[in-house]
Amino acid sequence: MDSIVSEFGSFVNWDVRSLLLFTAVFILTADYFKNRQPGSFPPGPRALPIVGNIFTVDYKRTHESMTQLAERYGDVYSLRMGQAWVVVLNKFEVLKEALVNQKDILGDRPHLPLVQDITHGLGLLFSSGNTWKQQRRFALSTLRNFGFGKKSIEAVILDEFTHCAKDFNSHKGKPFNPHLTINNTVSNIICSLVFGHRFEYGDEKFMKLMTWFGKSLQIQASIWAQLYNSFPWLMRRLPGPHQTVQHMFNDAKDFIRVEIKEHKQNWDPSDQRDYIDCYLNEIQMGKGQVEDAFDEENLVICVLDLFVAGSETTSTTLRWAFLYMAKYPEIQAKVQDEIDKVIGQSRQPSMEDRANLPYTDAVIHEIQRMGNVIPLSLPHSTNKEIQLGGYTIPKGVTIIPNLTSVMFDKNEWETPNTFNPGHFLNEEGKFVKPAAFIPFSAGKRLCPGESLAKMELFLFFTSFMQHFTFSMPAGVKPVMDFQFGVTLAPRSYEICITSL
Repeated sequence: MDSIVSEFGSFVNWDVRSLLLFTAVFILTADYFKNRQPGSFPPGPRALPIVGNIFTVDYKRTHESMTQLAERYGDVYSLRMGQAWVVVLNKFEVLKEALVNQKDILGDRPHLPLVQDITHGLGLLFSSGNTWKQQRRFALSTLRNFGFGKKSIEAVILDEFTHCAKDFNSHKGKPFNPHLTINNTVSNIICSLVFGHRFEYGDEKFMKLMTWFGKSLQIQASIWAQLYNSFPWLMRRLPGPHQTVQHMFNDAKDFIRVEIKEHKQNWDPSDQRDYIDCYLNEIQMGKGQVEDAFDEENLVICVLDLFVAGSETTSTTLRWAFLYMAKYPEIQAKVQDEIDKVIGQSRQPSMEDRANLPYTDAVIHEIQRMGNVIPLSLPHSTNKEIQLGGYTIPKGVTIIPNLTSVMFDKNEWETPNTFNPGHFLNEEGKFVKPAAFIPFSAGKRLCPGESLAKMELFLFFTSFMQHFTFSMPAGVKPVMDFQFGVTLAPRSYEICITSL
């Protein structure tokens, strides 16, 4: 009897092993055939079963990691992230061919579950097709009516600078972290256009919102986000930073809903004060129309997108600017000398001064190049088959434009890894902008806030240089290390800002 039981147990044991072995072989075989690509597809590093190349990339410096992979696999190469294929584009000519010459094929965004769970395909940044076209057209025309990119917004920027200067002066030249103040300063410009008012620097709810955005942009570019996008059915059920992102954005959306509710209580269609008022009017006018994409949920996501796009990148660039001026006091002094000669101390800067401040303009552009604030741009998606770099890329593949490979290309810049304003000056000392300078990306999905960002950077930076000197605390050297995320931000630092 014992021998029979023993034989049966042995049979069951081998049967379970066989089943497990068969299952493993089946999964691996299915994974291989499902993800097999033709020879015309861009090459890339060998992918592991199931997870692909998720662990090939160093997520603390993804942009550098992807640039190094291009040295081995070429300017157009592929990565398999879980079950999805990604093609990384490197160097200016490749990006130009893709984003400009074939812009219609790359006009959509990929389906990223983490982003999708937050935006539901709405808004300005990650929507596609007709929804995106409608929202972008409306946002640009509406904001332009409120001074977006026009001379009338100069007064708003310069007035906000006076609030910031007052805050900076309150520290009396002692070391402090300017992060939240400069975030608030820049955000107040888009707030004036969207909400119709600014927020005081001591507003706790608003400051918390600014902190959330910075943290969430870091998490969205982490391995947690990649795992979520690759295996959403699993990651939605697991705790981790990917859940924190969702909570942060839900709180941000609640903050925006309160603003919208207040607008609705005082809303007068004949007196449209800001973007929200105009959007509410558009909702009212579009009721009953089948293809209308204007509703309150879309308004919430659009405002969220305008917040992030209209504040985070510019404020991060200015934080880099303070560090670079402290690191290179001779460059800072040269900028201040040029401003003294052209503007002096008796009046505020104007955009009209830009043509007469070539060195200052060159320094701003070099800060943007070296700061490399959007190192991998935002991802695109092919809406049909495309030929790039001699390879065939099918429909539905995610495309990553590696802006880092352009901003630090030794074939485009004389000293790519050195801070050198001369990159933007000709032999006569006049400002020139090389074609390879594309910090706002290019093509159909070019950053919609580019004109405002350029104005903010020039007026804020020139005003700071006109009134302050930036230096590190005694015995402290500037650390130029970065915190990788969707935006590339400097690590937290303290600085001395002394009034001139």
